[in-house]
Amino acid sequence: MPMNVQSISTLSDRVNQIRLLTAEIVNREILPNENRLWSFRRDGDVAESDRAAGRELRSDIQTKVKQAGLWAPHLPEEYGGCNLGFLEHAYMNEVLAYSMGAASLFGVVAPNSGNQKILAKYGTPEQKERWLVPLTEGKMESGFSMTEPDVPGSDPRSIQTTARRDGDQWVINGHKWFTSNGKRADFLIVMCRTEDPDGPAERNGKMTQIIVPTDTPGLDLVRGVEVWGRDSDHCEYLYDDVRVPVENQLGQTGSGHAAAQDRLGAGRVYHCMNSIGQMWRAFDLMVERAATREVHGGALETKQFIQGFIAESYIDIQSARLMTIHCAEQMEAGLDARTEISAIKVYVPQAYHRVVDRAIQVWGAAGVSGDLPLSAMYQGARTLRIADGPDEVHKILIAKNVMKEHHAGSGWDFGN
Repeated sequence: MPMNVQSISTLSDRVNQIRLLTAEIVNREILPNENRLWSFRRDGDVAESDRAAGRELRSDIQTKVKQAGLWAPHLPEEYGGCNLGFLEHAYMNEVLAYSMGAASLFGVVAPNSGNQKILAKYGTPEQKERWLVPLTEGKMESGFSMTEPDVPGSDPRSIQTTARRDGDQWVINGHKWFTSNGKRADFLIVMCRTEDPDGPAERNGKMTQIIVPTDTPGLDLVRGVEVWGRDSDHCEYLYDDVRVPVENQLGQTGSGHAAAQDRLGAGRVYHCMNSIGQMWRAFDLMVERAATREVHGGALETKQFIQGFIAESYIDIQSARLMTIHCAEQMEAGLDARTEISAIKVYVPQAYHRVVDRAIQVWGAAGVSGDLPLSAMYQGARTLRIADGPDEVHKILIAKNVMKEHHAGSGWDFGN
């Protein structure tokens, strides 16, 4: 069923226009064609004619997105994007996520989109010409290589992969896994602990991001790590004396931690808005099933258990949405939103998990089948409780910030 998106009086005309245009394309072009668009993702054999039809359909929709001025919302116009502001992009994500996979048809494909933003902000003119331009034109693929198997991913400052300066080269040694898009990538953006006597000495300051082409000697692709029992392009890499020019360094030596936070802070809000869009889809599917499924002498909607599901899911979605919008507004205003970011990072994936779980229960066996998007949502919701920092770390940060305000004598701002 199509999503119901209306103008919101408290939003600007521009944000409403973005939401409505996005919803129009998703409703008209994507939702009716989901099976055809993503046929290549199914297990088993897929006829080449079906693959070709899917490619043609995806290309046609991408053309319409560009004509609507919605292509690559994260990029400036000079690189082919529509240069949306942070809050505008957040609201767009909520609508776009109603159909899983639709973002790729709007030019937003992780990790390429995140790498594009980092290159646009930190890259030199030469780096932008060599890496960013072909990446935005679809002539290259990229990966992001930060997580390591032997250190806690919740603390990027504990990374052990090192980059040692040797003349005009960086020499990289280390072990990474869950390097996103690792199989298709032409280059990786690698988070390293730089050993440079002229660089900053503080702990955060030693982290640097470096561009590494995947055909560089010493870089070994070990495997694609299975995720939820299925093959993935989240890859394990070994770096054994990998040498790249100093010119491949992104930003100043020691700017890697700040660059990672640029990526992760906004990314957590976008992930939450994506989750909310998918929650609405799961909710609509549950309500549709409750209204049409006859069981034990009446429609499911007449059963109090199901009525409780509907009410609880509505409460979860609205709570998650308002928390996330509040956090995004804090960030848009340039305020310190670290506590709000951690709060939504904990609450929204858990609410998402509950909403999808109820929808699966209402649909029964069909809920865990490949005929509906619910099983993929369920796995995605659980994964988000680990990705971008586990719940427990974010809860500790929230408590520390609250107690810091208390001990400072200011208490917590009710309007914050």
